[in-house]
Amino acid sequence: MTTQIHDYDIIILGGGSGGYAAARTAVDEGLKTAVIDGADELGGLCILRGCMPSKTLIESANRARIIRDAQQFGLTSDNFAVDGRVIRDRKRTLIEDFAGYRQGQLQDGRFDLIRGHAAFTDPHTVKVSLRDGDEQSITFRSAVIATGSSITIPAIDGLEQTGYLTSDDVLDSAHIPKSIIVLGGGAIAMELAHYYEGLGVETTIVQRSEHILKEFDSDIVEVIEHATRERGATLYTGTSLKSVSKSPDGLKRVTFDTCDGEVTVEAEEILAALGRKPATDKLALDGIGVETLLSGHIVVAPQQNAVNHPHIFACGDVTGPLEIVHLAIEQGEMAARNAAKLLNNAPIDLMESFSIDLKVFVVFSHPEIGMVGLSENEAKEQNIPYIAASYPFNDHGKSMVMGETEGFVKLLAHKETGQLLGGAVVGPHASDLIHEVVVAMNFHATAAQFAKIPHYHPTLSEIWTYPAEDLAEEIASTGSSD
Repeated sequence: MTTQIHDYDIIILGGGSGGYAAARTAVDEGLKTAVIDGADELGGLCILRGCMPSKTLIESANRARIIRDAQQFGLTSDNFAVDGRVIRDRKRTLIEDFAGYRQGQLQDGRFDLIRGHAAFTDPHTVKVSLRDGDEQSITFRSAVIATGSSITIPAIDGLEQTGYLTSDDVLDSAHIPKSIIVLGGGAIAMELAHYYEGLGVETTIVQRSEHILKEFDSDIVEVIEHATRERGATLYTGTSLKSVSKSPDGLKRVTFDTCDGEVTVEAEEILAALGRKPATDKLALDGIGVETLLSGHIVVAPQQNAVNHPHIFACGDVTGPLEIVHLAIEQGEMAARNAAKLLNNAPIDLMESFSIDLKVFVVFSHPEIGMVGLSENEAKEQNIPYIAASYPFNDHGKSMVMGETEGFVKLLAHKETGQLLGGAVVGPHASDLIHEVVVAMNFHATAAQFAKIPHYHPTLSEIWTYPAEDLAEEIASTGSSD
């Protein structure tokens, strides 16, 4: 290891959730640390333009949907109206509070905060274009890249000229259009489609692949697709976008091919929710030989460091495997601990390795989706012997009382050992219900052990006992133990 004197033991590029987690951990490890962030506003994607603002808006949509469905509970709701300005202002108030707290953490003096954009000039130096117009060269012994991701808009004929919204626009808009076309079928697209549909906006979703939400098993996706159409939204899948234009009356028009021929739809607004890309293109990684995929994701070892530059680590959206904030935090903390070990000449076998066995993924659509561990598709791809069992909400007492009967829960267990391999829920409060399976899997529970956990009646949570009991009985009948 070089004995050269450097400005910092470690620098963190990006002050979002993953970057801040890396910085605070590095300080705890005794490393001289700097965070470099040139964003207009400090706080990171999750707080400013992702998790928190989107769920704030979606909560308004959820309340609106409850009001719309009030009659089945013997209630009337006259003069229902939506005020987009109040929704937007409530979001701003909450996000200002969340962001202010993070900004305070970044500026509390534990580490240096450098306001600018960095690019590598050699494996131990970055040039920082400061927000005041100056430049600064900074040397370091180790680095963590945590620059997040940015919206990507593929080339579609006429889209730029016609105009469109991005998720950033939606999350700070007071305008509620009468109609909208959502381009895309991923998590962001389906969450914002739910937001608009929940508020009563005529919503059309145009998805390129055969199904929405490709990360999930088909049985889960089918529930969401059916529920989306049942609520009155129009959903097209298996499409090929051709062009975007304006109609003579000023509406925005999208033309695409389907298996049944060409289709044209019109709406007041278009939301382009066609994905995000890692924010790595301005870091000059090629110049120092840090390997990236065509997508821009940084190739890292299980220890979260670049294979050809082991002192350079990465976390969060720039490396994947999923754009999820809790994974970014976990990766950032581990990267900082491993960097400290590296700088103290610890052998590589003492460094931690990142695992996504307990990956948790949630979509705040309606109904919600939660997943942990393996999906059935993944278990099949990996040739893991498994069995699965599910139970529907339309036969579950508490969900029937709530009037929330769409969907089901599902558990996967190893066919021989009975250990839980994964769980999924599509239905009411899925984002909360999934964590019961997360806890069980964290302690390596078997289906039989999970089935024995007492559950209060009547609750949504007790629905997990039914597939757990089915799995336990099936495994017991084959002679396997728990």
